[in-house]
Amino acid sequence: MITAGEFRNGVTFEEDGKVLQVVEFQHVKPGKGAAFVRTKTKNVMTGAVTETSYNPTAKFPQATIERREMAYSYNEDDLYYFMDNETFELEPVNASDLGDNFKFVKENEVCKILSYKGKVFGIEPPTFVTLEVTATEPGVRGNTATNTLKPATLETGAEIRVPLFINEGDMIRIDTRTGEYLERA
Repeated sequence: MITAGEFRNGVTFEEDGKVLQVVEFQHVKPGKGAAFVRTKTKNVMTGAVTETSYNPTAKFPQATIERREMAYSYNEDDLYYFMDNETFELEPVNASDLGDNFKFVKENEVCKILSYKGKVFGIEPPTFVTLEVTATEPGVRGNTATNTLKPATLETGAEIRVPLFINEGDMIRIDTRTGEYLERA
């Protein structure tokens, strides 16, 4: 059990059958009245963020989220299969549980599979990936007065904006959290 007074960023707990993670917290002690804890929590299953105030003595069961490293193997219709690198077992994951940043993951890439009580609810891809640009327009010489970006398609099929000097066949590094170009690899 954990009390609301012990909340810190990243703490996960259960409330009303939902698994919540503390995104922000603030201990408030007004001049008049009882102290309380103002929190911003994220439902780890749905991703919904809510703001709530709790009594500091309120108790909640602590939730443990399991993170396992698995390699992405292949997909079949709406199921994506991940292989455990130690036991070589395949774990199917629904496409709805993958998230937007999965579009930067190619086959055999190691990801973290997030699960709670055996139910997979999300994927954490590597923070930085190196991918090849498969299609982009050629940059126009002399058009470098500002930091101009152009669309580019990557080997995984994802589309991002890249600087004008990037050409087809170039390897680039991408931050999967924001989906932005970082540098040429």
